[in-house]
Amino acid sequence: MKVAMVSEHASPLAMPGSVDSGGQNVHVAALARALAAMGHEVTVHTRRDDPDLPETVEYAPGVSVVHVPAGPPARIAKDEILAHVPDFAHWLRQRWLFRPPDVVHSHFWMSGLAALAAARDPGVPVVHTFHALGVVKRRHQGPEDTSPEQRLKAETVVARGVAKIVATCGDEVDELTRMDVPRRAVTVVPCGVDSAGFGPSGPAAPRPHGLRLLSIGRLVPRKGVLTIIEAMRLIPDAELIVAGGPPAEELDGDPEVARLRRAASEAGVAARVRFIGQVAHEDVPALMRAADVAVCVPWYEPFGMVALEAMACGLPVVASAVGGQRETVVDGRTGTLVPPRDPRALAAAVNSLLADPSLRAAYGKAGARRARTRYAWPRIAAATAAVYEDVVADAAEAHDPLRPGRKAS
Repeated sequence: MKVAMVSEHASPLAMPGSVDSGGQNVHVAALARALAAMGHEVTVHTRRDDPDLPETVEYAPGVSVVHVPAGPPARIAKDEILAHVPDFAHWLRQRWLFRPPDVVHSHFWMSGLAALAAARDPGVPVVHTFHALGVVKRRHQGPEDTSPEQRLKAETVVARGVAKIVATCGDEVDELTRMDVPRRAVTVVPCGVDSAGFGPSGPAAPRPHGLRLLSIGRLVPRKGVLTIIEAMRLIPDAELIVAGGPPAEELDGDPEVARLRRAASEAGVAARVRFIGQVAHEDVPALMRAADVAVCVPWYEPFGMVALEAMACGLPVVASAVGGQRETVVDGRTGTLVPPRDPRALAAAVNSLLADPSLRAAYGKAGARRARTRYAWPRIAAATAAVYEDVVADAAEAHDPLRPGRKAS
């Protein structure tokens, strides 16, 4: 099957952890590779953000990344891309009219708009994954939400226009049904984890003596790093490593790092909080294996890949009970779930784990087993491919209702 993915701002080639680069990049890259390993031909379309990028990059066997000329060939904020979506869609439409894929899988709402516009004339079915919903972001961020004002209406258009929505967790399904999206239009397929790269065995990063907590991800307020720093006042015997954000050499100029450093200083824990900056995805497992507990406490989280990756590495997790983390992290078995924005509850959960090495080991072992058996990418890719097959079959039936073997109505 020829699969065209559209991921307008999240390129598989970008390094996760930087601004506007995170779980979606990892998801698209890993899903594309896993589908190609099944024998599918995958092309990922993303916006050209550098004039020196070639049009096509062979990313992996069976996977190519195409840089679409839409807007300036420079990095721009994700929220500024909407103005260039029509150009993105026009370029895709011209390409697909002559070389149509079998199915399109769009990622994020702006990609959904582009995919629907481009796939209409060629008649190619579109599958969509939101990764995050604007209504949830607006609920949690309020006036600090920088999304374009058209986002909520556009997401409804996408949800009702695509052949199928692939949601990553049940929480997202509930949000979609509140948007009057029929339940039958949604299939839940969680994000996956690279169980070959992320596992308990393997090299570990150097570490001094003592207990270590790890927070890793984009440095944006909703990720809850401030909550962890506030909790550190009540966690006396551990250091906190904060990974993500700009490269290490640019940390001093980053406003979010400055805000968090001030908070650590005011809390009297600055000596035990260390920011290390952007970490290459292939180096994350070693960093996780050098920690005692992973702390993932965002205010809201569409899925929460870091918690899953930590579990895969055999690391017990303390996570906020939001979004997909309520499904991946089994409270009292692979980790502990706590309310978001609650430093005291977080400190109590972390201290309980730090005081009990046997419990940490038990959680780590159970987490690694759960990640390996339920979330390995071959399994996730197979479930996604099954969605593709269904929508392609439905599209064929719609074009030829008398074809042999059609589904009964």
